[in-house]
Amino acid sequence: MFVNSDNYIKCLKLWLITLFLLIILMVAVGGLTRLTDSGLSITAWELFTGILPPLNINEWNFYFSEYKKIPEYQNINYNMPLNEFKVIFYWEYAHRLLARFVGLLALIPLIIFNFRFSDNKNYSNKYYIVFLLVCLQGFIGWYMVSSGLIENNDVSHFRLAIHLSLALFILCLIFWFLLDLFNIKRFKNKISNLLLFFILSLIIGQIVLGAFLSGLDGGLIYNSWPDMNGTFSPNDVSKNDYLSSQLFYNASIIQFFHRMTAYILLFSIIFLNYLFFKKKLNLSNILFFNFAILLQVFLGIVTLISGVEIKYASLHQLGSIFVLTSYLVILYKNSNQRL
Repeated sequence: MFVNSDNYIKCLKLWLITLFLLIILMVAVGGLTRLTDSGLSITAWELFTGILPPLNINEWNFYFSEYKKIPEYQNINYNMPLNEFKVIFYWEYAHRLLARFVGLLALIPLIIFNFRFSDNKNYSNKYYIVFLLVCLQGFIGWYMVSSGLIENNDVSHFRLAIHLSLALFILCLIFWFLLDLFNIKRFKNKISNLLLFFILSLIIGQIVLGAFLSGLDGGLIYNSWPDMNGTFSPNDVSKNDYLSSQLFYNASIIQFFHRMTAYILLFSIIFLNYLFFKKKLNLSNILFFNFAILLQVFLGIVTLISGVEIKYASLHQLGSIFVLTSYLVILYKNSNQRL
């Protein structure tokens, strides 16, 4: 059992909480970078350079000239002046600067812990996995950006989904570590793992479909709810489109799947609520999760009806973190496993 007075545990908690909050900020800035179409404004992977923004007109002209070489500028933003370029540049710059800071914060405290607390009975090297995943996330980020530099007007929505999913996985891993460190009590009456993991798969599927929609600008079509411009399913696709190899390139179908998955998820959560009442479990956990889900549904509908207004879309993306973490508490309490 962890002891609160242990300096190592105190430092570990502080580090993980700080890292958790910083990655949430990173996700928020990344989402806004995507929503403002700013992600391709820096066309090189400046791993050790680019810490400072352009400081004079010559440097600005260099970055702008590099941006002019890619399809997004040539096909879409060909009339963009330098002042507008600076706006999208700073969004991507802020995202990359935060990424560097996250990388340093993920590594330096671990090195300090190793020197100061390696003899502590609670010391563990398992937290280095967080640093390794952060490094992988940096690579995936560039892998995503590179998909929009040569032939496409935008980044691959598949790579965008991988990038977002990995960020959320890192957050969930950190959150699970925190639950371990705070020694959260478990349920005495267990709930079926099959149901819990089915709901988890639906949540993950929703996040992936949402990333696909974002990458394909699929929220800009069928901006009505609960119907899709007067029909139950999209009227611009045929039955054969659902069997096509290009299925996940079709924004209309993906939006339809996103809606249907939400309905299935809601019905599954209703059944989960029934089990909580039946087994007389702590209702605060399920009620908190219910609130997170209902808020996310509301934000999703508002985002859609507003035509993907940036403030709602950004809140909707952050809502996925609220949903995941509140559900992770339920998973944790139903499990006997520690990481």
